[in-house]
Amino acid sequence: MAKLAPADLAQVLSKLPSQNFSTDVLVGFETSDDAGVFRLNDQIALVQTIDFFTPIADEPEIYGRVAGVNSLNDIYAMGGTPISALSIVCYPQKGDWDILGRIMLGGQHALNEENVVVLGGHSVDDQEIKFGYAVTGIISPDKIIKNSGAKAGDVLILTKPIGTGVISTGVKFGKASELTAEAALKTMTTSAREASIIMQEVGGNGCTDITGFGLLGHTFEMAKASNVTIRIISGEVQLLPDVLDLIEKKMLTRGDKNNRVYVGDNVKFNNISKEMQSALFDPQTAGGLLISLEPEKAEKFIQKVEGAKIIGRVEEHKNFLIEVE
Repeated sequence: MAKLAPADLAQVLSKLPSQNFSTDVLVGFETSDDAGVFRLNDQIALVQTIDFFTPIADEPEIYGRVAGVNSLNDIYAMGGTPISALSIVCYPQKGDWDILGRIMLGGQHALNEENVVVLGGHSVDDQEIKFGYAVTGIISPDKIIKNSGAKAGDVLILTKPIGTGVISTGVKFGKASELTAEAALKTMTTSAREASIIMQEVGGNGCTDITGFGLLGHTFEMAKASNVTIRIISGEVQLLPDVLDLIEKKMLTRGDKNNRVYVGDNVKFNNISKEMQSALFDPQTAGGLLISLEPEKAEKFIQKVEGAKIIGRVEEHKNFLIEVE
């Protein structure tokens, strides 16, 4: 299930009335951040997010686990601690209830392993299966890490390789190898918890998680919210196995086109192949954290988080928001 086109969604959200009746909304939807934050008092605020999607794996437990990991990412990207979740289930009334039970079991295992309790949920009869969670977390109001915090002089770190959208399409059409599919599932079931904790320890300035809008879509949101230009070094961006080969075989999702429209002419490509451009626009599921932090802190982070790499830097605002070299 693809997300609604981000450009269309942004147009709709921009027409909604202001909600300025509460001074306790610390993060709303205006900057397209990963989660909303609502202050309860001077010491604690709630972090809230929701995510669900159609099956991403053949094994029900794996699908549920990916949905669980993915739903927690937004909380971790803000520097928050998830504490509870409500499940969202769309499932056919005449479906196999054992399969649904296994999906929910996989999701619950993923959440429980992060000390997150599932309190309940909501279900509807739907011929197309969809599953995910609404998650609530907590955070100190003065320790929120927003996508608007990137500063000129920072470097950018990405904690996971990209390409899950392309690979999922390749699996659907029998073009992706078993090893490639396994690599994608491994990254989608890897929690962002450790990376988030280390980010908070070293002191990240800005963060977002890479999901449906792709690396460039979420980079665009960070650059726009922070009023900076972000330079991506494409050769440093880690790709999952066979991603470029699958792109050559046209294993692309609808998100590729939607994300290009969303970013529009805010990106400048310097001799980047069409295949690599598609990889950078590829929508991700349970993708990595994109973190903006000072160079000396970045080195400490990389030493502690396996697989994390510097993929770019933050510069003063120019006529475009992203440059890819």
